[in-house]
Amino acid sequence: MYKGHKVAVVIPALNEEEAIEVVVGNLTKLMFEESCVIDDIVVCDNGSTDNTAKVAKALGAKVVQQSIPGYGIACLTAIAELPNCDIVLFVDGDDSCFVEQGIALLEGIVSGDDLAIGSRSLGIIEAGALTQPQLFGNWLSSHLITLFWGQKITDLGPFRAIRTTSLHTLNMMDKTFGWTVEMQVKAIIHGMQVNEYSVDSKVRIGESKISGTISGSIKAGIGILSMIGKLYFAQSSLKNAVEHETK
Repeated sequence: MYKGHKVAVVIPALNEEEAIEVVVGNLTKLMFEESCVIDDIVVCDNGSTDNTAKVAKALGAKVVQQSIPGYGIACLTAIAELPNCDIVLFVDGDDSCFVEQGIALLEGIVSGDDLAIGSRSLGIIEAGALTQPQLFGNWLSSHLITLFWGQKITDLGPFRAIRTTSLHTLNMMDKTFGWTVEMQVKAIIHGMQVNEYSVDSKVRIGESKISGTISGSIKAGIGILSMIGKLYFAQSSLKNAVEHETK
C-alpha cells in the first residue's frame, strides 16, 4: 500500500527465465523492504518455452497464461486478472529498468497524475541498452505525437503507472506493438493529466524479441506508426465520446 493506494504490477513476459527472477525479486523487495510500496505482482506468460512462469510463480507472483503473441494482449490478459487496486504499474520482464525508480511514477499518480510515463530519454541510457532503430523510432513517434496533439512527449517507454479508473476509461484495445502509444494518446484526447518522469535504462538480460531482430524492429515500427495514424483520424469520434460521457 503506497500512501494509502493499493498498487499492482503488470509484467508481460516471453522467455525471460533469467531476467524475470531479477525483476520479480527486486519488486518483491519493494513489497516487503520498502514499506509495502507494491501489493501484488501479475506476470503474463506470453507463450514462453522456458521456465519463465515457474520462476515467477516460485517468487510469489501470480502467473496468467496467454498463448497468442503480442505485447498488448499480454498486458490485457494480466489486467483482466488484477486484484482490486488503485494504481497499475507496468514493468517489462527483461530487467532493462530499475524498478525502484517506479516509486517516482507512483508518486506522480498519488500527486494527481492519471498517467505517469517513465521517460528513458530524460534519464541515463546505458550504452547498448537501446538500439539505433529504437532510438530513432522513439524520437520520430514522440515528435509525431507532440505535433499532432500538442503535448510534449519524449518517450513511449513501457515503464509507466496509471490510475486504475483512468485505465478503464481508456478502454485499451491494441494487442500488439501499438499498446504504449494507444495509452498515451488516448489519455491526451481524454484530457487526462499525463506527465513524464526521468528513468534510467540498462542493457536487458537476454535478446530482445523486438529490437533483437530486423523483422521484429520493422513490425514494431509499423505497429506504432499505424496506431498513431489510426488515433489521429479517429480522434474526432473519441472526443465526441468523451464529451458524451461528461454530460
